[in-house]
Amino acid sequence: MLENLGHELALGRFGRPLHCLEHTNSTNQVAWDLALQGATTGTTVIAQSQNAGRGQWGRTWQSQPGGLYLSVLVQPQALSAAQAQQLTLAAAWGLATALSDYGIPVRLKWPNDLILEGQKLGGILTETRLQRGLIHQAVIGVGINWRNSVPETGINLEAFPELAFSTLTAIVLKGLEQGYTYLDQGEIDAIVPEYLGFLSSLGARIRWAGREGTITGVTAEGDLRLQCDDRAGPLEIQLKPGTIQLGYSGSGEPDSAVAPSVNQGR
Repeated sequence: MLENLGHELALGRFGRPLHCLEHTNSTNQVAWDLALQGATTGTTVIAQSQNAGRGQWGRTWQSQPGGLYLSVLVQPQALSAAQAQQLTLAAAWGLATALSDYGIPVRLKWPNDLILEGQKLGGILTETRLQRGLIHQAVIGVGINWRNSVPETGINLEAFPELAFSTLTAIVLKGLEQGYTYLDQGEIDAIVPEYLGFLSSLGARIRWAGREGTITGVTAEGDLRLQCDDRAGPLEIQLKPGTIQLGYSGSGEPDSAVAPSVNQGR
């Protein structure tokens, strides 16, 4: 399915070299194994299925045949451990931008999900390794439902029959590289306004820790901004990923916040 991928890739770093597997335990793990062998930024692993794909909060990500399961190794120049969530923010923005440019109207569910028509299309999982307080290496993992079967809360891209697997792969790599380039050049602030344009829960009313508030955005660090009602006046709270999990809302109603769950992932 990737015979034409070389013709579709721009002259960028991501996807070079490209390791294509029919099946593996985890593309993220394969990418880490390649890193130990000296692989550099842009090294990409793709599989048509996984049996131990990794998701957020330690969850095993179901990776049935027909989906796109992809991991890219990167070596940031000067990214601190505290900035790790920016990798996910940049990747999410890049993917949403690239898919939207193709005509797929995706939205983002903070912090790491791609949604289409209110249902989960895919997700992102970033993993890092530190050296002297800096992110020495990171793997950005992406799972997207292409033609695979999906659960009730999921959706695939069967509504876009002209979208070849190789084309989707090229779109994903282009988006990831675009987002990572902004981050690696210290320009993450420049993409936050556009990220907010994709944010599905922007303006949603939620309850958290006994307070009710409105989601007003996301910081450049990747934290969710919640404007809460307070007797003394408006109060902004910034929530880190894992503090809450936002729900899906296919009906267009505001998302609700629940306690962190091990079922969140890519």
